[in-house]
Amino acid sequence: MSPTLKYSLGRIGIFVAVMIPVLLLVPLDSLPVKLMIGIVISAVVAFFALRRWRDELAQQLTDGARRRQAEQRRLRSALAGEDEEQRQPDSDTDRP
Repeated sequence: MSPTLKYSLGRIGIFVAVMIPVLLLVPLDSLPVKLMIGIVISAVVAFFALRRWRDELAQQLTDGARRRQAEQRRLRSALAGEDEEQRQPDSDTDRP
Protein backbone atom coordinates (compact mmCIF):
# COMPACT_ATOMS: atom_id res chain seq x y z
CA MET A 1 0.00 0.00 0.00
CA SER A 2 1.34 3.42 -0.87
CA PRO A 3 2.46 5.70 1.96
CA THR A 4 0.02 8.38 0.79
CA LEU A 5 -2.96 6.06 1.07
CA LYS A 6 -1.83 4.62 4.43
CA TYR A 7 -1.34 8.05 5.96
CA SER A 8 -4.61 9.43 4.59
CA LEU A 9 -6.63 6.46 5.81
CA GLY A 10 -4.87 6.65 9.18
CA ARG A 11 -5.80 10.32 9.58
CA ILE A 12 -9.42 9.64 8.64
CA GLY A 13 -9.59 6.66 10.99
CA ILE A 14 -8.20 8.63 13.92
CA PHE A 15 -10.62 11.49 13.21
CA VAL A 16 -13.61 9.12 13.19
CA ALA A 17 -12.38 7.35 16.34
CA VAL A 18 -12.09 10.70 18.13
CA MET A 19 -15.29 12.27 16.79
CA ILE A 20 -17.65 9.51 17.95
CA PRO A 21 -16.88 10.00 21.66
CA VAL A 22 -16.77 13.79 21.25
CA LEU A 23 -20.21 13.83 19.65
CA LEU A 24 -21.65 11.55 22.32
CA LEU A 25 -19.93 12.83 25.46
CA VAL A 26 -19.31 16.57 25.06
CA PRO A 27 -22.33 18.39 26.53
CA LEU A 28 -22.46 21.16 23.94
CA ASP A 29 -25.33 21.76 21.55
CA SER A 30 -23.13 23.35 18.90
CA LEU A 31 -22.00 20.91 16.20
CA PRO A 32 -19.29 23.25 14.79
CA VAL A 33 -17.68 23.52 18.24
CA LYS A 34 -17.73 19.74 18.61
CA LEU A 35 -16.16 19.37 15.16
CA MET A 36 -13.40 21.82 16.06
CA ILE A 37 -12.70 19.92 19.30
CA GLY A 38 -12.55 16.65 17.36
CA ILE A 39 -10.24 18.08 14.71
CA VAL A 40 -7.79 19.45 17.27
CA ILE A 41 -7.72 16.25 19.34
CA SER A 42 -7.35 14.01 16.28
CA ALA A 43 -4.54 16.20 14.90
CA VAL A 44 -2.59 15.87 18.16
CA VAL A 45 -3.15 12.10 18.30
CA ALA A 46 -2.20 11.68 14.63
CA PHE A 47 0.96 13.74 15.11
CA PHE A 48 2.29 11.16 17.55
CA ALA A 49 0.59 7.98 16.33
CA LEU A 50 1.33 8.35 12.61
CA ARG A 51 4.92 9.55 12.79
CA ARG A 52 6.36 6.53 10.98
CA TRP A 53 3.80 6.75 8.16
CA ARG A 54 4.34 10.51 7.87
CA ASP A 55 8.10 9.93 7.52
CA GLU A 56 7.47 7.29 4.82
CA LEU A 57 5.23 9.75 2.96
CA ALA A 58 7.84 12.50 3.20
CA GLN A 59 10.51 10.13 1.88
CA GLN A 60 8.29 9.13 -1.04
CA LEU A 61 7.67 12.79 -1.92
CA THR A 62 11.39 13.61 -1.65
CA ASP A 63 12.36 10.69 -3.88
CA GLY A 64 9.81 11.74 -6.47
CA ALA A 65 11.08 15.31 -6.46
CA ARG A 66 14.67 14.12 -6.92
CA ARG A 67 13.66 11.88 -9.83
CA ARG A 68 11.83 14.77 -11.49
CA GLN A 69 14.83 17.08 -11.03
CA ALA A 70 17.20 14.49 -12.51
CA GLU A 71 14.87 13.92 -15.45
CA GLN A 72 14.57 17.67 -15.96
CA ARG A 73 18.37 18.05 -15.98
CA ARG A 74 18.67 15.16 -18.45
CA LEU A 75 16.06 16.66 -20.76
CA ARG A 76 17.62 20.12 -20.62
CA SER A 77 21.04 18.74 -21.49
CA ALA A 78 19.51 16.74 -24.36
CA LEU A 79 17.78 19.87 -25.66
CA ALA A 80 21.03 21.81 -25.40
CA GLY A 81 22.73 19.14 -27.51
CA GLU A 82 25.09 17.89 -24.84
CA ASP A 83 26.01 14.21 -24.79
CA GLU A 84 25.77 12.29 -21.54
CA GLU A 85 29.42 11.17 -21.88
CA GLN A 86 30.68 14.74 -22.21
CA ARG A 87 28.85 16.05 -19.16
CA GLN A 88 30.61 16.17 -15.85
CA PRO A 89 28.39 15.17 -12.91
CA ASP A 90 27.29 17.96 -10.63
CA SER A 91 28.91 17.04 -7.34
CA ASP A 92 26.77 19.34 -5.18
CA THR A 93 23.32 18.74 -6.69
CA ASP A 94 23.39 14.94 -6.93
CA ARG A 95 23.97 14.39 -3.23
CA PRO A 96 21.26 14.79 -0.56
